[in-house]
Amino acid sequence: MTDQLVITEKSSQAKDVRAAIGGRYGVVLPAEGHLFDLVEPEEAVPAWKRWSAVLLRPDGLYGTKPASGGNKASKLKAIQAALKSAKCVWLATDCDREGQLIGQEILEHLKYRGRVMRVIFTAQDPRTIQDAFAKARPNAEYARLYAAAVARRQADQIYNLSLTRTATVTLARGARTVIGVGRVKTPTLAIVCRRELEIRHFVPQPYFEVVATAEVSEGRLRMRHAPKDRILKREDAEAIAALAEGFQGPLAVKVEDKRQGPPRLHDLPSLQKLCGSRFGWSAARTLEVAQQLYDGEGKKVITYPRAETRYLPENLIPDVPRIVAGLRVGRAFSQIPVPDPAVIRRGASGAFHDKGLEGASHHAIIPNVNTVDTLREAWPRLSADERKLFDIIARSYLAAMMPDFRYRQTTATLDVGGHQFRASGRQPIDLGWRAAFPEWQPAEEKGEDAQLLPALRHGEEARLHDAAVEDKETRPPPRYNEGTLIEAMQNAWRFVEDEALQERLKEAKGIGTPATRAEIIRGLKAQDFLTIEGKHIVPTERGLSLHAVLERADPALVDPGVTAQMERLLDEVLVGQQDMGSAIDAVCAQASRIIAQLQEGVGALAPALLGGSARPGGSDRPPTAAMKRFVDSLARQKGIKPPRGYTASGALCRSFLDQHAPKRDGGSAADTMPSKAGSPDQAGADAGTAPAHAPRKRKGASKRATQAGPPVRSKPASRGVKASQAAELPDGDTPLNIPFGNKEAALKMGARYRPGGWYAPSGVDLAGFRERGWL
Repeated sequence: MTDQLVITEKSSQAKDVRAAIGGRYGVVLPAEGHLFDLVEPEEAVPAWKRWSAVLLRPDGLYGTKPASGGNKASKLKAIQAALKSAKCVWLATDCDREGQLIGQEILEHLKYRGRVMRVIFTAQDPRTIQDAFAKARPNAEYARLYAAAVARRQADQIYNLSLTRTATVTLARGARTVIGVGRVKTPTLAIVCRRELEIRHFVPQPYFEVVATAEVSEGRLRMRHAPKDRILKREDAEAIAALAEGFQGPLAVKVEDKRQGPPRLHDLPSLQKLCGSRFGWSAARTLEVAQQLYDGEGKKVITYPRAETRYLPENLIPDVPRIVAGLRVGRAFSQIPVPDPAVIRRGASGAFHDKGLEGASHHAIIPNVNTVDTLREAWPRLSADERKLFDIIARSYLAAMMPDFRYRQTTATLDVGGHQFRASGRQPIDLGWRAAFPEWQPAEEKGEDAQLLPALRHGEEARLHDAAVEDKETRPPPRYNEGTLIEAMQNAWRFVEDEALQERLKEAKGIGTPATRAEIIRGLKAQDFLTIEGKHIVPTERGLSLHAVLERADPALVDPGVTAQMERLLDEVLVGQQDMGSAIDAVCAQASRIIAQLQEGVGALAPALLGGSARPGGSDRPPTAAMKRFVDSLARQKGIKPPRGYTASGALCRSFLDQHAPKRDGGSAADTMPSKAGSPDQAGADAGTAPAHAPRKRKGASKRATQAGPPVRSKPASRGVKASQAAELPDGDTPLNIPFGNKEAALKMGARYRPGGWYAPSGVDLAGFRERGWL
């Protein structure tokens, strides 16, 4: 038996470590992500088995228990056996906060007291790994990193479960539904819902601008009158156009030589935003492709992808010549004119900024210095998407080492009876870093601003002709795609009105982390709160209903700014400005205040929440043709839009009709449809309120399943276990309602499928299913 042990985060990582160091540091054993979960509230305090409106904070911290699913049990058993003889452990998990938690929680739970060294690497090629082991530091030096991870995990469990239970028992009012609340999930939903409501309520405002052609000695140019205070009356615009036609006067010409530095290097959120807009990729897809470039077999061409900063440490400056030379060997980058020596920019406006890395676990994403020399050999192994993403990362790095873009900005103005007409143009002097992006044209250089102006002299005469009025209209803000939603989560300070607080929150990382934001969005889609329409991500009626309920209950529940403040407190643990206990206390104090507010109640739930999924593939039944015609007719009569997705959802149609159609005494609004509409009960069966829940013992259901929260529906959804078969499940097994399209996630969580539907075998942790609303 060896007296040393190396622990990695996953099997592929273990394979790379073995290839790099062999058995020099002992046996190399992988975890499988988190090998331990926090215990459930009822395991910490038995009185918490029954759901109630209380803060679920135990004395001290929640303990841990072995996680189930996958090969976690066998991985833990192997590590536990190796620890018995190990005098030194090398933690070689990912370099971020979560990686620190994954490795150290194993040692904490198993009470290992030997020597522990921390191996930090931001690339997974052999040389980087070898250097990382040679420079390993005592794990005690990473105590803050571990404390920050523990604080976040403990705070999330207390906040999310306390408020989910409180919202369910106080707002659901006996309905068979779980109102899931998440410290990051719920405000993320709110960001999308608020934008959707802003768009739906937006009333376009017409306005007018005046354009004319100006003749000068050296040619002609297009000039525009577009005042800051818009022209709202056409007759006013026409009067200005009449005044401009044939007008002659002196031009005021301003010429400035300007320069612009290169864009910042990429972190994960900026990559997700760019790939979302350019390629239509989801945030999860961008991370998946980046992960392959980082640790894929025969690849390993970039540094750690879950970056949360766009700076590099100054100790990476010596790597610049090698990376530039390695990239320029390839045909794709050989024509990019990077100077020799390269331009090195330090500080907040440059690429190398040590202070900008404070509180961050890893630096910006760049090409891997130790594999760039063999990029030509690795290139054929990259998929088309991997090549696209690497191209972005490589060009960003090369641009950062190139001179400023220099250009001449010319602005010409002409005063027409007190109305200023303006034209502008930009002539490049030296492309500089722009040469790394030959096909890119920024928005400010498109349209009239991109026109090539003739030679202009200050004071020369210009004569206007062909004056015309252009009709314009204000536009609503754009819908989010996954990339811009990630950016909104990262920049949550924008949702705060207090300017002083805005400045403090700008230093934080927003809400969520680079590693979790894509999963938060994916979870909201899985629960049918968000959906994809083309390239845009929009809320479902179910999502809008949940947002409305929680916002009425307490605006802090859905306020990204409030969550960003909590995130900032948790981040301060990492830099020593806050201890772990104080950060958790602050989150608990906020949760306690919201619990008190929720207990006052806010009224009945919306049908979209009570009726389950409102899209094809869920438990909702499609409407009849007559019901859809009735909704269309009412919408036309009232001049309103029917709910999104109504053509596939009887629940949404019924909700719309209940709200807008005349009602008969004692009946549903849907009952007022023409008789040929069919049975309203059949068309919208899932829209009504389910019977009140009460914990009770059912045949085939364990005691824990009946007491840990609202019991399973007496009439399971179409993809759960059938009612006739639910009673036949072995004692301890729990029927589940898994929506269509979630097979992979359900299996990973320990769910199983038999003819009739999904179920959780005895012993499988139900917390994840409950959080997703599948229980």
